[in-house]
Amino acid sequence: MKRNEVGIAFEILLEEIEEVANSLNEQGAEAFKSGNYDLARMAIEEATRLADFREKVKTLQKEWETLAVRKIKSSKRHKRKVGEKLKRGLRTPEDEFRIPIIEALKELGGKAKMSEVLDLVEEKMKEKLTKYDYEPLPSTPKSVRWKNTAQWCRNTLVREGILKNDSPHGIWELKQTI
Repeated sequence: MKRNEVGIAFEILLEEIEEVANSLNEQGAEAFKSGNYDLARMAIEEATRLADFREKVKTLQKEWETLAVRKIKSSKRHKRKVGEKLKRGLRTPEDEFRIPIIEALKELGGKAKMSEVLDLVEEKMKEKLTKYDYEPLPSTPKSVRWKNTAQWCRNTLVREGILKNDSPHGIWELKQTI
């Protein structure tokens, strides 16, 4: 089944939001390092609002997916060409990481370092991850796209109460043994 353009547009929007969030994280970290705590606090507040907005977009994306929308052929036969920018929507969607993350944590005893979880997730998803998923993020060239998406999925799982929100930095932990 082909992905429709609205679905691709949602993926692009989510990627743009992730880029802004990464930029806010960098700004906040720099402000904190330089002792500008007011600017750091503002970056945290903005990132929190952005995370809430992102959740709203994800809710709309899920709602769109559940609608029984049929492709209606235009009488004009005019179809927007899919430009270079839409290729960004070809990454593996965040929701694809949910089960592999939970399974990996179960296999690792319910708690593990992020790097260990991501190594196992990569192994579990090797058939789903595309060449595009292995490309670096434009905003943070040292970050691989699929790992960034997996980390966003981890944040979603924390918000949903599946993973703990008070684990030590760099540790992912199931809230309870599932």
